Amino acid sequence: MTAAAAPAPRRRLGPALERAAPALILLLAVALYLGVVVGTGQTQFLTIDNLIAILNRSVALWITAIGQTLAILVASIDLSVANLISVAAVLASFIMRGEASMIVPAVVTVLGVGALVGLVNGLVITKLRVNPLIATLGMALLLQGALSANFNNFAGSVPDAYKVFAYGTVGPVPVSLLFLAVLTAFAWFLLRRTKLGSDMYAVGGNVDAARFAGIKTDNVVIAAHVLCSLCAATAGLYLASRLGSGAPWIGRDGVYDLESIAVVVIGGTLLAGGRGGVLGTVAGVLIFSLIDSAFNVAGVDAFAKQVLRGVIIVAAVALYAARSKRFVA
Repeated sequence: MTAAAAPAPRRRLGPALERAAPALILLLAVALYLGVVVGTGQTQFLTIDNLIAILNRSVALWITAIGQTLAILVASIDLSVANLISVAAVLASFIMRGEASMIVPAVVTVLGVGALVGLVNGLVITKLRVNPLIATLGMALLLQGALSANFNNFAGSVPDAYKVFAYGTVGPVPVSLLFLAVLTAFAWFLLRRTKLGSDMYAVGGNVDAARFAGIKTDNVVIAAHVLCSLCAATAGLYLASRLGSGAPWIGRDGVYDLESIAVVVIGGTLLAGGRGGVLGTVAGVLIFSLIDSAFNVAGVDAFAKQVLRGVIIVAAVALYAARSKRFVA
């Protein structure tokens, strides 16, 4: 009597297809944008200048999302980035007050504040063992309270020389996009070619195993949060350059906290940590930007657009949940 055949193992998505998922979603977003533009007969939106304009509208989210990627890779998260962006924009324009001689002091001060916020977040999470959601939400409320107590409208202004960050060009290429290229390359190199990067993946994958391997896990988490906050502060500096001033609601109204998390997850980085990278995050930013532009071309109502963006965020989290179950199984 022959033994009953064992049931065939359930098939899973291959690693190559898992890695390609953000690129496939990006292709769908491109197809959606092209379909809307051609379908509405507004082919003037298919120019190189319009593509550059789409990318320029995504600069602040792109910068913030790169930092959020580092925090999520170590199985943490940062909900304070939106309010830190507001603080950075207001503080920069308040210090500059239209004077070119104050650009360097303002930038140094803002980056110092960003590093301090990240350090505090990291210490609270690692030393006091506070959940990252609660720790960074508390920091967000603290920053917003301090900001609202001192500013209730646009503060200060930036000099024309500083507006080069948002509006300057090197040949046909905007300075902001060149900065994004350098920042993305730096983050990729950090994660793929340095010990800190490999430690981030190790800590996010299994913090106990990383600790037994001799990795100073607390220091890695703190470093990730410092870099995340520095990126948020840089995004605030960019918005101050783009708007010519800073206001307490810039980061909050931009929903940079939730959107940065959404694009990171859409880009293939697990909220549980240990898998993903900045190139996927860049794809996630482009997906969001193209979909948003498609909504604008189609004339979608602002409230309906918010609902649709919310659906995208929920779908991203659902995608994370499904992928997490496959990796745990």
